[in-house]
Amino acid sequence: MRRFRLPLRSAASVFRPHAPRGLRVRLVVAFLLAAAFGALLTAGLTFHRARAAILDRAEETAVADLRTQLDSLAPDLTLPPTAEDLRGLTRQIDQAGGARAWHASASYRGGEPVAASPGTPPVPDELRRAVQDSGRAVHQRTEHDGRPWLALGMPVAYTDDSGDTGTGTDTGTGADEDTDADAGSLSGLTVYAVFPLEDDRADIDALVTAAEAGAVPALALALVPALFAARSVLRPVRRLRHGAERIAAGELDTRLDASGRDELADLTRSFNTMAETLERDAAELRRLEAGARRFAADVAHELRTPLAAMAAVTEVLDEDAASGVLPADTEDAVRLISEEVRALARTVEDLMEVSRFDAKAAPVHREDVDLRTLVTKTLQLRGWAHDERVRADLPEPAPVRVDPRRIDVVLGNLVANALHHGRPPVTVAVRVRGDRVEVTVTDRGPGIPDDALAYVFDRFYKADAARPRSGGSGLGLAIARENAALNDGSLTAANQPDGGAVFTLTLPSAASSPGTT
Repeated sequence: MRRFRLPLRSAASVFRPHAPRGLRVRLVVAFLLAAAFGALLTAGLTFHRARAAILDRAEETAVADLRTQLDSLAPDLTLPPTAEDLRGLTRQIDQAGGARAWHASASYRGGEPVAASPGTPPVPDELRRAVQDSGRAVHQRTEHDGRPWLALGMPVAYTDDSGDTGTGTDTGTGADEDTDADAGSLSGLTVYAVFPLEDDRADIDALVTAAEAGAVPALALALVPALFAARSVLRPVRRLRHGAERIAAGELDTRLDASGRDELADLTRSFNTMAETLERDAAELRRLEAGARRFAADVAHELRTPLAAMAAVTEVLDEDAASGVLPADTEDAVRLISEEVRALARTVEDLMEVSRFDAKAAPVHREDVDLRTLVTKTLQLRGWAHDERVRADLPEPAPVRVDPRRIDVVLGNLVANALHHGRPPVTVAVRVRGDRVEVTVTDRGPGIPDDALAYVFDRFYKADAARPRSGGSGLGLAIARENAALNDGSLTAANQPDGGAVFTLTLPSAASSPGTT
């Protein structure tokens, strides 16, 4: 026989949400979990108090009833009692129990309890020892055959000199504290009573059922304020998201209405301040950029006329230098001036081209051509067709729809860059890759430094900072990339595993390229 414990079923097994996704769902779930926790905590505390009250009331009533029965029946008992006397006493107690369904037994001076009914549940040993040791009334909740029971043990005491007996009782759980057994000495008679607590357990189960039944409506009602709270939080967040998307799309004049004094209103005001700062800075940057483009274009335009005159003069001087009529020192100076004038003229033309790129005014005239033909013409125009330093690898037709002049500029800049910064032989290869056509220009030089790979296409960038003065302007690769982009292509740079740099120009084939612009 073991102690009886009434079960409390947990609502956690009923409500087990999966990991939510999305801020709205997380807010609603968090709100509902908080409501469920509050409801569960309240129901648990209420259940605990109600359960204790129900059981305490049942125990107090049982003790009072048993005391009343013993006060009425014990004085008629002859001491010391026989087994038959004890059986008769317990029978009278059982009959007087009525609806309570007593199962009484009695013992004298620690003997085995004698019961009137053979089906009486056994009295717990710890209860008998507690009564004998304390001489007080003791009660204990137990479980027998799957049913809850309340077991009582009550000693009977002499109440006067005439030998009348009375009861010494108390209503606590376990060995009780003070009793009224001090009014007389113990007679040695102890009465035990066991009765079922099924009706009380039914009341407790009804409380649990009511709590569980009320949990679902409570959660359903909590869903309404949860949705309202989520909406009040998400509405400004959604406005901020739309505002950020508009800012990202370039609408820097985007502003949001900020009302209230909460954290979201402060965040909205901070967003507006950020947007205002971005708009102001972007306008200043556009103004500076436009001024820089205009300045570069104006300078290049103004330099074209004097450079044209200087180029004409240097051509005459070059003829004189070639004829040998000039002194040696003058001849060297003339050649140096001629080279510098030509380099300056190329730089001015490059600046004019960059200005057209920046102004989105660079024209593109597409034609259907074989990329092999473009490569061959580029090498021929620059005198590389029969140069042993340059090799062409053109195994198969490569139809493309591009602007031939701009692709010629790209190829010329790449080959010239490979000859100038790498080591021959320089290989120009054309390959068809599905709907794309690739042109690779490779050399056998030391390659591009790793820290310079990300910047080789930047304007005026030179990988060797120790030699700022070189034969190039630093615009060739930048112009090559811009021309590749105008033809819906791309230009990349890398190093070969066995040494040397490789530049790859990728263009759409003729079947996938857009129409003429």
